[in-house]
Order: sequence, then structure tokens, then C-alpha cells
Amino acid sequence: MGPSRWSRVLLLGCFALLLPLPGAAEFSPSLDSDFTFTLPAGRKECFYQPMRKEASLELEYQVLDGAGLDVDFHLLSPKGETLVFDERKSDGVHTVETEDGDYMFCFDNTFSTISEKVIFFELILDNMGEDGQDQEDWKKYVTGTDLLDMKLEDILESINSVKARLSKSVQIQTLLRAFEARDRNIQESNFDRVNFWSMVNLGVMVVVSAVQVYMLKSLFEDKRKSRT
Repeated sequence: MGPSRWSRVLLLGCFALLLPLPGAAEFSPSLDSDFTFTLPAGRKECFYQPMRKEASLELEYQVLDGAGLDVDFHLLSPKGETLVFDERKSDGVHTVETEDGDYMFCFDNTFSTISEKVIFFELILDNMGEDGQDQEDWKKYVTGTDLLDMKLEDILESINSVKARLSKSVQIQTLLRAFEARDRNIQESNFDRVNFWSMVNLGVMVVVSAVQVYMLKSLFEDKRKSRT
């Protein structure tokens, strides 16, 4: 599977913003975002995620394609402390309680000299302070709740419940697409291997058949020389 194929890999979800830095990249905060990229052999790619205090950062990654389906993963705090280190894993799920600052996570493929890796990762950010703002926005537009005999809190609770369930459904569908992509890559690789070795076996059978025919023919040849 060459680089030209994966150069057309599209984002699997709505990824807010990606800003290149020297040896790294940064994207703006989002409650739920995912990204798929190709990591060349012998390379390391890092990303930054700004977080708030007492928030939650959940990160899940999967290696979709590449020899061994493995990669090194690092997650560092704003102070530079290593929070998570996975060595040559094909997937992982990690959740950390955060503080103010930029969290850095890196995917390392420097141990591989030939094979590039296609990596999918998803970020889920909780308690980023947007729910409270949403409630304030609703309060600006909802008036006369006494006349409707309905509490604003009940409406917001129902809406938040529906929103949470929809977000969970989108997350599950995204993960299923990632699993499907990895399984498809494995099946295509196995299909190519089966075709290759089938052709090799066919070639061997043809050669063996030709040798057998020649040997049988030589056994029945009349090697007596005519006398003159």
C-alpha cells in the first residue's frame, strides 16, 4: 500500500483547526474531534491540545495500516512530565484529569526504517466550560416559563441528555469505521499474499509436471542404435 493511496485519506470527523509548528501541530479545543494521518518510517509527529483546569482529556488511537500495526505513543503534561508511554502498541485508550496548559501527545515511528503507519486518533474533552455557557444562552431566549408550566432546568436536562447520547453515538460510529478500515487493510494484505503464493505454487506445479513428462518420455525412448 503506497503513499499515493493514503495521501488521499480524508478526515473521519469534524476536526476544528490544525496549525503546523516546528516538529509539532496544534488544534483549537473541541469537545469531540478525530484525525487520520500517515506517519512515515523513521519519523515522529506531535500534537498539542490546550486544556483547562479540572477538565478531562480522553484520547484513543489505533494503527490502521503498516507492518506490525504498532507505534510508540507519548502523552506529556504542560510541565513536561510523561503521563502515558505505550511502546509499540497497535491501539490504546487513555483518560487524564487536566490542568491549565498545553498537553502534548506524540506518535513515534522512528524504530521502523521501511514501513509507514496510518494512524487514527480521537479526542474527547469534558468539562471544558461550554455547558454553562449553553445554559446561559438558553436563558436569554426562554421567557415566560411560568406560563408554560415548565421548568427551564427540565428542558435543559432533556436537551443535554439527548446531546450526550448523540455524541456517544457519533463516537461509536467513528470507532467502528476505524475498526472497519483496519480490518479491510489486513484482509487486502492477506489477499495479496494468497495470490502471490498461489502463483508461486502454480509455477512450481508446471515445472514439476514438465520434468515428470520428460523423465517418463526418456524411459520409453529406444536408445538402441541401428547397425549399418
